[in-house]
Amino acid sequence: MKSATQAVRTTSKGTLWTGRIMSGLVIAFLLMDAIMKFVIPPAVVKGMADSGWPLHFSVTLGIILMSCIILYTIPRTSVLGAILLTGYLGGAVASNMRLELPLLTHVLFPVYVGVLAWGGLFFRDAKLRELIPLKK
Repeated sequence: MKSATQAVRTTSKGTLWTGRIMSGLVIAFLLMDAIMKFVIPPAVVKGMADSGWPLHFSVTLGIILMSCIILYTIPRTSVLGAILLTGYLGGAVASNMRLELPLLTHVLFPVYVGVLAWGGLFFRDAKLRELIPLKK
């Protein structure tokens, strides 16, 4: 007979794949963002100038973001990666808010990405679901 803890730790295939897809979308989007910070296309040059950040910080931001993505991607360190991504995305919210950009489309976009990242992790990781149970 299974104990309550063993029953909670069981993850269905559908739940696991939902989490993987959500996490994959986050990883793909943020990986593209990180790579653009190294390649520095005109859109990044304009974005950095508009936000008041010196262009030479682009590579530093890319390294920070890439480190967070790597940690999020590795199952053993995914929670740490999600925590660090939350901090990084929080900085993006603050920067967008300071620039008085539109709330729903620009300021809150990093929040949407963060919710997707944590949601993906929630569906992938039974221990996290155990830590943060959803009530029926």
